[in-house]
Amino acid sequence: MKFSELASKLGSETIACSLEKINHLDPDIQGIAAIDEAIAGTLSYIEGAKFASYLETTNASALILPMDETLQNLAGERGIGWLSGKEPRLLFAQAIALFYRPFQPTAEIHRTSVVHRTAKVGKNVYLGAHVVVEAGVKIGDNVCIYPNVVIYPDVEIGENTILHANCSIHERSQIGKGCVIHSGAVIGGEGFGFVPTADGWFKMEQSGKVVLEDGVEVGGNTTIDRPAVGETRIGKNTKLDNLVQIAHGCKIGKNCALAAQVGLAGGVKLGDNVILAGQVGVANQAKIGNGAIATAQAGVHSDVAAGEIVSSSPAVSNKIYLKASAIYKRLPEIYQSVKQMKKMLMP
Repeated sequence: MKFSELASKLGSETIACSLEKINHLDPDIQGIAAIDEAIAGTLSYIEGAKFASYLETTNASALILPMDETLQNLAGERGIGWLSGKEPRLLFAQAIALFYRPFQPTAEIHRTSVVHRTAKVGKNVYLGAHVVVEAGVKIGDNVCIYPNVVIYPDVEIGENTILHANCSIHERSQIGKGCVIHSGAVIGGEGFGFVPTADGWFKMEQSGKVVLEDGVEVGGNTTIDRPAVGETRIGKNTKLDNLVQIAHGCKIGKNCALAAQVGLAGGVKLGDNVILAGQVGVANQAKIGNGAIATAQAGVHSDVAAGEIVSSSPAVSNKIYLKASAIYKRLPEIYQSVKQMKKMLMP
């Protein structure tokens, strides 16, 4: 499409555009590319001033820029069309959606799929090869289930949800509308419940269920366990990366984001809009308040207040962690100073 057409389609999110100043600069845009790989005919983006050096070398025909007049002028001097907004990364994501459509199979029930006679399957549903749908399952309209997915008894799946190949949905799990479950994920598997006795471990049966509210996305090989009683719940629009472990009885709020290799022990509670960076671990029954952030590899052993940022293990305030990190780099120097002082003070 023409750059002007692209600008019009993104108009609601765009604050400024080069066409307002250089109206003849209206190239054809044929695709999207990273700033350092862009060629003529592609659109790319720069998120902030620290990436400004790419403006000198990129071959992109158009760019999405932050609200930075210096960057805008530089793009114009190079003959590159530009759009600017307060959130350039969001604009770029919306631009990608204009050019790319994920593969969507046509509705059918493959001849090798196995659907129990008591299961209810909605309209316009795709069931791929070797899908197994057990007794009492309810599948909403426009659901897409790729090959080798196994759905245990009494599962409910809301409309427009996508289950990618080789994921498993265990008994009584409830999956909302518009969810995405990636390959290898296990939803509703047994929680890790064993009671110690004089003769060894006694298995506590996991009679609860997992509930995924609308818009939840679950990454590849992520596991969400059901509890002994009650439910494990993932709030609306929460996003889980690959290799995340959610233990039995956890409650996760709305719009949270958990990066790869995050692990939550049993009974953890997260408020809304919580962010846990890669490899964060949260101890049993800990509570993390609304809008809190745990940086990469933080070990959260106690409650975290709403809006707080924590780092390190055991986790402390990020401000304390940054000060401690600065001191840590100087430990050899400090050690030598202490040794010299001890020599001077010795009789």
